[in-house]
Amino acid sequence: MWVLSASGCRWAGAGGALAVAAGGYAAGALPVLGGGGLWAPRGGPAETAGAVVATLGLTLLVAAWWRYGVLLARGAAGAAGGALGTLAAWCAPLLLAPPLHSADVYSYIAQGAMVLEGHDVYGAGPSVLGPGELGADAAASVGGNWTDTPAPYGPAFLLLAEAVVKLTGGAVVPAVLLLRLVALGSLALLVWAVRGFGKGDGALWLAVLNPLLLVHVVGGVHNDGLMAGLMLAGVLLAVRGRWVLGSVLVGCAVMVKSPAAVALLFIAVIVARRGGLLKGLVLPPAVAGTVAAGASLVSGTGFGWLGTQSVAGAIHTPLSLTSDLGLALGTLVADDPEPVKAVVQKLGLLAAVVIICLLAWRAHRGRIDPVLGLGYGLLALVALSPMVQPWYLLWGTVVVAAVAWHSRAGQVLAVLSAALVYETQPSGHTPWYGFVAAGLVLALGALWLRRDRRPSAGADPAPEPADGARVA
Repeated sequence: MWVLSASGCRWAGAGGALAVAAGGYAAGALPVLGGGGLWAPRGGPAETAGAVVATLGLTLLVAAWWRYGVLLARGAAGAAGGALGTLAAWCAPLLLAPPLHSADVYSYIAQGAMVLEGHDVYGAGPSVLGPGELGADAAASVGGNWTDTPAPYGPAFLLLAEAVVKLTGGAVVPAVLLLRLVALGSLALLVWAVRGFGKGDGALWLAVLNPLLLVHVVGGVHNDGLMAGLMLAGVLLAVRGRWVLGSVLVGCAVMVKSPAAVALLFIAVIVARRGGLLKGLVLPPAVAGTVAAGASLVSGTGFGWLGTQSVAGAIHTPLSLTSDLGLALGTLVADDPEPVKAVVQKLGLLAAVVIICLLAWRAHRGRIDPVLGLGYGLLALVALSPMVQPWYLLWGTVVVAAVAWHSRAGQVLAVLSAALVYETQPSGHTPWYGFVAAGLVLALGALWLRRDRRPSAGADPAPEPADGARVA
């Protein structure tokens, strides 16, 4: 049947993305103020109908993506223009849509306005913006606890957000659309980096055609796409021997979101295997540290970002295993569960650091590819973090996809991506039925994983030779 072909998957997915965007006009993360007539909250039956349309469209997109991945695994999806043509078809409907599945983009705009207006973005939240200040409309749309939460982002991203506010005058719709252009640039950088590792359309399928990325980076305009693009591009350059420029890009990624710093350890491994342990341990961090210091000074925001990396952990997210476990233990053994929860969260982060260091050591000993080790390390960090959002899975997924998309790990990540895309609704809320839908998809995926015993064409790559030489 044509609908099951690569071409059919392309247009079915495009139809699903169009339905996601159309439903978003009634049920997306619409601004409270400044949305004009088109992005105004609807409420009532219109919002319900929009949510149904968007969810059905999302399901069609996920199904088309999954089928396309099966065709790629069988070597039967090379026709119909390839993955890049499919990516364009799936992205196009989302370009003019309102923010989808998250209101975080309003925080970005408000924080850029705070920098422009001279507020301490690392000392206060968007609520400090008064009615007459730039970004006030965006600040009114920032959800829940984030209203009073200082920015956890690096100075480079805040400079970018400030520039967006300058160019748009803080108007909500133009600012969102301009930040979406930044997200598209991030997507292009990811495509370049993933293709650079030479694993073909299958790697692009898991990394950038992934509905979790399309919904949250293109639709939701999350800056995780920019962090991941800069980080993976930097690692690719390091693998190709251009570790100085690679370290600069990773330093820029850290100045967007700090988890990208994990990549520096694995770049250090790559450099150490070619030029000695001391060179690896000292020079890449020194280059990235210089970039971070320069961005902190040039931005005018200073080094306050060093003190706000833990602020998000104060906000409980159900996907954080350590937060859930700590809260449960605290409820059982203490009148106030928060101290127990904080201890468990810290132990989780410590365990993540240990795992990352062990992976780096294995990579240094030639027992695992350093790039794959980075992917696993980022996944461990997400799994054990005190705050976890669905799109955080992308940090490690894009890295694993670049070198081992059809390994067992890649298959598991595909299942998790398909499940987590249902956890948030188009409005950004996380109702109980979102977790039910995610659980159902996860259960179906687990059954598929048990049945699918075929050899992995893109199995985990062999370790690098002793001298660290590697064909990119």
